[in-house]
Amino acid sequence: MRKLLKYTAGLAAAAAMFVTAPAFAECGKVSITEMNWASSQIITEVSKFLMEQGYGCKVEKVPSATMTSVASLAENGEPDIVTELWLNSTGDVYQKLEAEGKVKRLTEVFNPGGVEGWWIPAYLAESNPELLTIEGVMANPELVGNKFNNCPDGWGCRVVNDNIIEALGLREKMDVFDHGSGETLGTSIAAAYEDKKPWFGYYWAPTAVLGKYPMAQVKIGDIDPEVHAANGNQDNANPGVSDFPPAPVLTVATDALTEREPAIAELMSTISFDIDILNSTLAWQDDNSASAEEAAVHFLSNHSGVWSKWVSEGAREKLSALIK
Repeated sequence: MRKLLKYTAGLAAAAAMFVTAPAFAECGKVSITEMNWASSQIITEVSKFLMEQGYGCKVEKVPSATMTSVASLAENGEPDIVTELWLNSTGDVYQKLEAEGKVKRLTEVFNPGGVEGWWIPAYLAESNPELLTIEGVMANPELVGNKFNNCPDGWGCRVVNDNIIEALGLREKMDVFDHGSGETLGTSIAAAYEDKKPWFGYYWAPTAVLGKYPMAQVKIGDIDPEVHAANGNQDNANPGVSDFPPAPVLTVATDALTEREPAIAELMSTISFDIDILNSTLAWQDDNSASAEEAAVHFLSNHSGVWSKWVSEGAREKLSALIK
């Protein structure tokens, strides 16, 4: 059996914790999404470790994104588990799958929930409080650098943002820059902060970025759940203006998984991360240029009081022997 070495500050020691483990008889193969952003990757690595070492599963990570994962569930009934699914960015596709009994929501993976919105740096809000509303931003586009920083293609927030942008006529006031990845989107905030320059665009939490760089949320408008849901449809013929409601962020599983591996469905229904803890883990990862695996080790080694409540008694005994 693979040994999980006692955590040390050295990343080499952390990496050594993830050598190959033999399969156990009590659990078969389980597939789980590996979304293309940091918090989901850490959640996946933590879940993978608990499933493999506590329950004996053979876990396959499936690279994915919000809309990609929902489409795969609809077309192929795969993967078994989708983590960090931002429900209000899936339009009505997920609700249809759930109504058809193809998938089940296991838990809200964040406590108290996800945060989305359009932001400016806190220093910009302090000197220009009129920018705290979208009307103020559109009346003074030069104060935000004449640019909106948009989500990458394939992300659910890209669809929502594009609909809001059209409804507002934002492109008539400023450029819209579509980032190629979440990394460049976050880096643009860091670069703006370094030189105290204007910045305006979308971001979300939990993230290391919002933990490190104080940002002020721009009020887009009132929250209209129906309009927001419609804005999650890329074929929306009548986009509207709605701010982002508090985001339910789910772990979901296929009906087949819950029947085939009920213990794993039970495990995944208990895994919910406090936003502050996850933000601090993300900040540690960023500060140490660590991988998602290493960040998962950091979490597991420093928050045994959290994860030990997620697992069964038998799994807790196995894991406690590994995580010192």
